[in-house]
Amino acid sequence: MISGLFKFRGKTSPAIEATVGVIAAAVLLLLWEGSARGGLVSPQFLPAPSRVFSALWNMLLNQSLLYHVGVSFARVWGAFLIAAAMAIPIGIMMSSYRIVGASLEPVIDFIRYLPVPALVPLSIIWFGVGETTKIFLLWLGTFFQLVLFVADDMRRVPNEYVEVARTLGASSRNVMTDVALRSMAPSLVDNLRITLGWCWTYLIIAEIVAADSGIGYLIWTARRFIKTPEVIAGVVVIGLIGLVTDQLLRLLHRSMFRYL
Repeated sequence: MISGLFKFRGKTSPAIEATVGVIAAAVLLLLWEGSARGGLVSPQFLPAPSRVFSALWNMLLNQSLLYHVGVSFARVWGAFLIAAAMAIPIGIMMSSYRIVGASLEPVIDFIRYLPVPALVPLSIIWFGVGETTKIFLLWLGTFFQLVLFVADDMRRVPNEYVEVARTLGASSRNVMTDVALRSMAPSLVDNLRITLGWCWTYLIIAEIVAADSGIGYLIWTARRFIKTPEVIAGVVVIGLIGLVTDQLLRLLHRSMFRYL
């Protein structure tokens, strides 16, 4: 099974892949630790992993890290679920009915290229500095990407499936629910996983807007006092949450679509 790692599209077991991932991460951490302790990089700019983990432990004990993680988690998932609830039906309509696609796609293409940080002042003018602004910024960075993914997923449903269903007497509703949605479901779940990751990347932007809680708030506060280990520790926490969430969604995808 190990030989599959070195073959083009070779097959191996999940356990072997996990072991390789752990070894690669350990090697990277050792190189980082050695570089920092050996003076190759300044501790002010890149402290050793041991200092980062020490800062992380201190944040856990003395800075209510778990509370801030919970706040950020709720913000990200709240914004993501709102974005998904809007993007899935709109994306399906865009690719199913030409009038909807022709009307909405140019607007969505325009907005999705706008940098979210540039819209922070406007969002404050609209919503103030409360939770609504933070949710809006996270939604903004997610919705316009996801809706185009959903539209593309629906477009990739083979026309042959639709034609066969209509030949057998299926109504438009049946074609949508029993054929199109089932066909696009695997790629849809994958795209939801990808855009959830993007939503986490906008967390810092959302939580620097007059925030007093959240991982982004901790990172931004540590930056003001040049506490580099705490800044990196906060970034590591976001990465770990993303890694765990991503792996859980991968397992969900495998369990839902065993036939792939």
